[in-house]
Amino acid sequence: MEQTPIIINRIFLKANCKKIKTNCMKIFICFFFSLLFMLHTIAQNSHFITEGKIEFERKLNLHSQFNDDNAWSAEYKKSIPQFKTTYFNLLFNNNKTLYQPGREVAENNKLWEQPAEENIVYSDLDKQQMISQKKIFEKTFLITDSTRKIQWKITDEKRTIAGFECRRANALIMDSVYIVAFYTDEIVTTSGPESFSGLPGMILGVAIPHEHITWFATKLTAIPIKETDFKIPVKGVKLNNNTLKETLKSSLKDWGKYADRYIKAAFY
Repeated sequence: MEQTPIIINRIFLKANCKKIKTNCMKIFICFFFSLLFMLHTIAQNSHFITEGKIEFERKLNLHSQFNDDNAWSAEYKKSIPQFKTTYFNLLFNNNKTLYQPGREVAENNKLWEQPAEENIVYSDLDKQQMISQKKIFEKTFLITDSTRKIQWKITDEKRTIAGFECRRANALIMDSVYIVAFYTDEIVTTSGPESFSGLPGMILGVAIPHEHITWFATKLTAIPIKETDFKIPVKGVKLNNNTLKETLKSSLKDWGKYADRYIKAAFY
C-alpha cells in the first residue's frame, strides 16, 4: 500500500509529459503555419516588374535658347510658351527595350521642330547593343553601336515618380555634360529613356540642367510585351556614334556656338 502514491505520481507524471508534448506540438504547428503565412505575404508584396510600357514626358525650355540680351529675343519669348512638351513610350521586356515617339500634342504644331523629337532607340542589353534612328534636320541616320557606358554615382536622395520610389544618381556624359537620373529597382530592366542606362533598375527620370531638358515617366502600364512588339528601326544612313559625330561637326562647322546644342542632342 505504501507504493500506491508513487504509482499514482508516475501516472500523473506521464500524463503531464504527454500533455506538455501535445502543447509543444501545437505551438510548433502554430509557429510553422504563421511562418508560412508571413513568407507568403512577403512574396506577395515583393512584386518586381519585368515587362510593360512606360510613358515619358520630355520637356525642353525654349526660352533658354534665347539668352541674347536684345529686344528681339525678349519680344520673341513673349510669343511662345516657355516649355515644349513631347511624349515618348518605352516598351520593355526583360533585357530588351524600344523607345519611340508617343502621343501627339496639338499645340506643338505651332512650334518649330527641335532636335531628337523623332528618335527611336532599340536596346538589347544582353548583347550590349543599341540601334537608333535619328532625324537631324532633313536627314535620317541609323546608328548601330554598343550601349553607352556611364559612370554613375548613386546618392541617398529619393523621389517618387509615377508611383515608384526612385533613388538619385549623378554622372557626366560626353565628357562634360552633367546629368541627374532617378531609378527604381522595382522594375528589373536596367534601361531608361533615350540611351540612358546602367543603373540597378529602370530609370524613370532624367534631367540635364545646363541643357534645360528633362524626361520624366508619367505612368506605367503593366501589359505583356511580345518579341514582335520590338520594331527595330531600319531607315537612315548607316553609321556608328563616332562617324555621326564627325558628320555633324563637318556639316555644322559654320554654325558656331549654335551647332553645339544640335550635336549634344544627337547623343542623348
